[in-house]
Parts: sequence; structure tokens; C-alpha cells
Amino acid sequence: MTGKTNRQFWFWSGGIFASALFLYLLGDVLLPFVVGMAVAYFLYPVVDALEERGIPRGLAVFGILLLFFAVIVFGLLLILPLLQDQLLAFLDRLPHYIAFLRNLVAPYLEILRDHLKDVDVGRYGGTASGYTAGLISWAGGVVGDLWGSGLALLNLLSLIFIMPIAAFYLLRDWDVIVAHIDGWLPCDHAATIRTQLGLIDETLSGFVRGVSLVCLILAGFYGFFLSLIGLEFGLMVGIASGLISFIPYVGAVIGFIIGTSLALMQFSDLLPVALVAVTYLTGQTAESYLLTPNLVGNRIGLHPAWILLALLAFGALFGFVGVLLAVPLAAVIGVLGRFVIARYLESPYYKGSGNGGEEQR
Repeated sequence: MTGKTNRQFWFWSGGIFASALFLYLLGDVLLPFVVGMAVAYFLYPVVDALEERGIPRGLAVFGILLLFFAVIVFGLLLILPLLQDQLLAFLDRLPHYIAFLRNLVAPYLEILRDHLKDVDVGRYGGTASGYTAGLISWAGGVVGDLWGSGLALLNLLSLIFIMPIAAFYLLRDWDVIVAHIDGWLPCDHAATIRTQLGLIDETLSGFVRGVSLVCLILAGFYGFFLSLIGLEFGLMVGIASGLISFIPYVGAVIGFIIGTSLALMQFSDLLPVALVAVTYLTGQTAESYLLTPNLVGNRIGLHPAWILLALLAFGALFGFVGVLLAVPLAAVIGVLGRFVIARYLESPYYKGSGNGGEEQR
């Protein structure tokens, strides 16, 4: 490694380390700015289109943000009371569901107990208890982190009051900010960096805009039809399973399991249970063959397992802000990883010196 390459390596490594440390120490403070940046990134193509039609950029930004937040507030006012009622009713009936599952599983546990020695049962029971306690502790820690870093009163107020202001200024000055950053790129590698940034933008735009629309459509579809079937808590289950459909198959599978389980406990007839199953099968089919190909396409390049790993890893490292940044950072790492692998496959480290046959002879 030459002296120039060595200096560049330590410079970029130091920058990455400083950014990670800054994010770790000030994650709570950055929450409204991260959300504002996500909103600005989501809306800036619309603002650019309005500006090209002759509308002043400041006016276009104000109008688009006003419409965007009005839609969100109206949706929350419309849905939240229904979700609150369903959540309280679900918590009220949770002991009944637990008792039902216990009675359902008890005969099989007795059969299992008869085929195992007492010492084995005790050992596996202790292991299961340990895993259960660990899972409960982990879940409690996640909830505590979400409350402490994302849902506490001060952070909630900052989201309400600071985030729209941050989104406004980021949208208004988006082109200026991009031009400044472009001017800071190292001259020797500016073209390569612009190419990789373009790929990152293509990946993120496909995910943030396309997948967001897919999730919203599926949330409305599942929530509407589960409620129409008459499933208790159908609206809550449908919206939740639709919103987590950004990880392919995960939302449909979880919703299918929870929805059919609730239907089996609620209905004595199998027809509603079958309708719940058909709802999720139809939604998944529409997502795979209609929604994702038309709204997202093949531009994402993010494997579902990689998205899930990024959510868990960055959430554990940086809390709720890490969860929000998980997909953008996963896109950056994915694009840069493919770039590094492509360079490696073209390098002597992969191809060798070219005289391997002569050395063998």
C-alpha cells in the first residue's frame, strides 16, 4: 500500500468512525432531522417537477409539505381511534387467547412428557424457561429503547414541531446541498463516486417510494377485507401486516398465521377462516405479480435477509434512529460491496500473476 493510498484509507476510515460515533452519541437529538430528511427525499422529485412547470420552489415546497402532512394527520385521525379500540379489546381478551392455546397444546405436551425421561423434561423445561426469559427481556429492552429514544414526550414534540421545519429547508435547498457535496468530492475519484451515488439513489428511490406505496396498498387491502369478513381486530392485524411487508413474504406470513389463528378461535364455521387465508394469499399474489413489478421493479437489489439483518443490527447499535437509517445504510453498503467485489474480480488478487501454469511446470 503506497503512502497516498494509506493516507486515503485512514482518512475515510476516520470519517466513517466519526460518523458512527456521532450517530451513537446524538441519535436521540437527530431523530427529527433523520425523519425530515426521509420526508424530503421522498418528496423532492415532486417539488422538482412543480418547479420545472414554473412554480417558485419555496411555494412548491410549502404546498407539497402542507398536503403531505394534511393527508397523514387526516389518516391518523381517521384510523387511530379504531386501532385504539381494537388494541384495548385485544389486551382485554389476551388471557382468553393464552388459555385457549394452552388447552390446545396441553395434550401434545402430555404425549411428549410420556416419551421423555423426567430428567430430560426438567432439563429441556429449564432451557425453554431460560430462552423464554431471555426473549421477554430482549422484547422489554426493545420496547424500552423505543420509548426512551423514539416515543418519549420530548422526542415526540420534536417530531411534531422540528421535523416539518427540517423537511422544509432540506427540500427548498436540496439542489444547493447536492451541488455543495458534489464540489467536495476528491477530484481523482469524483466520476467513480458519482456513479456509485447514482446507484445508491436508484436503489433507495426504488425502495423508499415504491415499497412504501406497496406497503400502504397492502395495509389498506388487508385491513379492509379482514374487517369485512368480521374478524376481531382485523383492522389492526391487517394494517400491521401490510406495513411490515417491506420485507417480502414476512408481512403476509405473519398476518396469515395471526389472522387464521384469531379466526379459528372466533368462528365455529370454516368459511371465515378460509376467507382470511384467501385474503392473504390474494394480497401476496398481487404484491409479487402486480404491485412490486409495476411500482418497484427490479431496481432495489436488496435481499430480504439483508434488510432484516440491517434492521436488527442498526437498531441494536443506534436505537430507533438506527432502525430508520437501516435501509439507507443497507443500500449504501450493498452498492459499495458490489463495487468492491467487482474491483476485486478485476484485480491481480483474484486473477493471479498470470504465470501460474509456468510455475506448476
